[in-house]
Amino acid sequence: MARRSKSRTPAPEPGEDFEERILDIDVVDEMQSSYLEYAYSVIYSRALPDARDGMKPVQRRILYQMHEMGLRPERAHVKCARVVGEVMGKLHPHGDSAIYDALVRMAQDFSMRLPLVDGHGNFGSLGNDDPPAAMRYTECRAAPAAGLMVDSIDEDTVDFGANYDGSEQEPVTLPAAYPNLLVNGSAGIAVGMATNMPPHNLTEVIAAARHLIKHPGADLETLMGFIPGPDLPTGGKIVGREGIQDAYRSGRGTFRIRATATVEQVTARRKGVVVTELPFAVGPEKVITKIKDLVNAKKLQGIADVKDLTDREHGLRLVIEIKNGFHPEAVLSQLYKLTPMEESFGINNVALVDGQPLTLGLKELLEVYVDHRFDVVRRRSEFRRSKRRDRLHLVEGLLVALVDIDEVIRIIRSSDNAADAKASLISRFELSEIQTQYILDTPLRRLTRFDRIELEDERDKLKADIEALTRILESDAELRKLVSSELSGIAKKYSTPRRTEILDANEAPVIAVPLEVADDPCRVMLSSTGLLARTASGSTEFAEPAKRAKHDVIVSAVPATTRGEIGAVTSGGRLLRISVVDLPQLPDSATAPNLAGGAQVSEFLTLEGGETLVCLTTLDESSPGLAIGTQQGVVKRVVPDYPTNRSDLEVITLKDGDRIVGGAELHTGEEDLVFITDNAHLLRYQASQVRPQGRPAGGMAGVKLADGAQVLFFGAIDPASEGAVFTAAGAEGTLDDSLSTAKLTPFDQYPRKGRATGGVRCQRFLKGEDRLRLAWAGSTPARAATKTGAPVELPEPDPRRDGSGLPLTKQVAAVAGPV
Repeated sequence: MARRSKSRTPAPEPGEDFEERILDIDVVDEMQSSYLEYAYSVIYSRALPDARDGMKPVQRRILYQMHEMGLRPERAHVKCARVVGEVMGKLHPHGDSAIYDALVRMAQDFSMRLPLVDGHGNFGSLGNDDPPAAMRYTECRAAPAAGLMVDSIDEDTVDFGANYDGSEQEPVTLPAAYPNLLVNGSAGIAVGMATNMPPHNLTEVIAAARHLIKHPGADLETLMGFIPGPDLPTGGKIVGREGIQDAYRSGRGTFRIRATATVEQVTARRKGVVVTELPFAVGPEKVITKIKDLVNAKKLQGIADVKDLTDREHGLRLVIEIKNGFHPEAVLSQLYKLTPMEESFGINNVALVDGQPLTLGLKELLEVYVDHRFDVVRRRSEFRRSKRRDRLHLVEGLLVALVDIDEVIRIIRSSDNAADAKASLISRFELSEIQTQYILDTPLRRLTRFDRIELEDERDKLKADIEALTRILESDAELRKLVSSELSGIAKKYSTPRRTEILDANEAPVIAVPLEVADDPCRVMLSSTGLLARTASGSTEFAEPAKRAKHDVIVSAVPATTRGEIGAVTSGGRLLRISVVDLPQLPDSATAPNLAGGAQVSEFLTLEGGETLVCLTTLDESSPGLAIGTQQGVVKRVVPDYPTNRSDLEVITLKDGDRIVGGAELHTGEEDLVFITDNAHLLRYQASQVRPQGRPAGGMAGVKLADGAQVLFFGAIDPASEGAVFTAAGAEGTLDDSLSTAKLTPFDQYPRKGRATGGVRCQRFLKGEDRLRLAWAGSTPARAATKTGAPVELPEPDPRRDGSGLPLTKQVAAVAGPV
């Protein structure tokens, strides 16, 4: 079906009296004049703040309209959309998005040092990572600081002008009871110029303003003694004072802001950089994105993970986990250098002064504000004096009438009309027309004796107020004193501690630390409570401490290097590799170490159900090998053959139901191997009696077990060292940790026997005892601990190898010798 074209009505022909008028204008002149008008509009009406109140027009209009709507701090919140609509319809013709953006910023405590709007809802996040909710969802009301900005605006303190269509009146500036421009700062881009002013601390700014009020000729250095630098809402550290001094002197300067970060143990395995404060206007998402980009580009090394744990309760917390093998301090220096964790802030103090954009230094900014405040207080005093004089005039007239109230009533009653009564009263009492009209309008119930007393008190108070206001208006010293006093009151009520620390450039140097951890000698230790850690050095000389600490029973220790690997032997017959650099490092200590700063084995190894870690071993293939003993009496010397391409190796083939109960790395091959069984027998023989076998082999007979008996302990002891044997007995059927008696016996009391024999008795059972529950043999001094790692005192040594034990005061869970 063909589409029909719409007919168009031809344009009407011009009439006979039509006169064509064409202006010939140079396009260059037209563009220049039009652009200048646009530029002036942007500069004066949109982008730059007024130096007096520190407000851009849109901000001023928002606060004024909220004041007109009665949205005071004690009132309920209203929808932001309502405020935006009122501002746009009456005062600001530039669109709702500009108004709402300005309102949101005035509510953000991370953007303004003293927020002017009390927001309810999602008003965005630091760095705009999370944008604010739409204005139909959020609510607002004026913050207490906003009340200071509009205080006394109804007392003819500032000039008013017409709005965009002449239907409303709006203030040209706000009274501003505090120096808002310096306290909250400002940012805006105009045509050919821009402003960027950081926030400052309210108490410091007011202190400087008060000093300038008292000493108008104060120099810049004196004022900077009160204001050392910006105080940013997000805290952080300012590094260097030169840029701040330049800005305070000339109005322009640059300073560096550094994030507040500390190195902490963020997980059991890793240290990390914890960031609690970021540079002004930098959000955590921006930092995270930059770190990921640098890591992907291989320009930043040592980062394992980045987590944003920020919440409303604890505030900003950005955790940057550092890979093991890298110095966190060195990585932090790289983060400052390559990421927004250290940013520059360019100060450009451009503001409007008498409608002209000027670049102002610190003293000029304070002077403009102080002069504005003088003008506001002077106009307010004039207004208040005028109002009180008018009221005094009425009160005095009313008091004149009360003196002869009967005559007043007679005159009124005898008059034909109100005009006659008014004329008669004026003639009789010499009153003014205003006083007479007020008397006629006053109800008779106000003309009592009590009201006369009230009126006399009011008259006296009005005269005192007028006198005080006159002194302020006639004395510059009184005016300055009043302005200074009001500023002092505001500082006391709204003061907050400084958040931003200012450092000299030499106070915050970049730490010169190598990026990667050196491959230094160290020692890896395993505690009886299952904690792993490494020492800061390879030293094995530890003095016996005067007082023991928790987790100081070290059941296994091997030498290593920081960037090397060690083996962990499990009860299931496996050898698992552990990277030494992953282990937490203990601080250097001159006493015997404790592993309170260590991490649980489960952080580094994945063990099967019921499997436990038995001992640690080096992976040195030149050593005499590893000696292990099983619960069923099997002994094995493992040939040190550990392929580097496997992290899980088998060191023995176990029989069904068997498990490794102990192991030790041999250093000479001449050590004595020791078995202790639960039926209180100890077998000691030289390690040379055990032939080394490959890893898959099942071992050989180590000790002969009686029916129902099993191995409780296996270890290796250097015969040249002083050793001891600890045994603890209990009754069958009781809990594993329910020990009855125990004894400590010198190791040399037990003779060597042949391999696979039954050994000798090591403790005589008392009545009610039928099994050993705990046994140990090793070098002295021996240390004992409870299940939780708390120290336990051992009984005095008993020279009888088969003697009975002594009662225990505490339950012993583990015993070990020196590391």
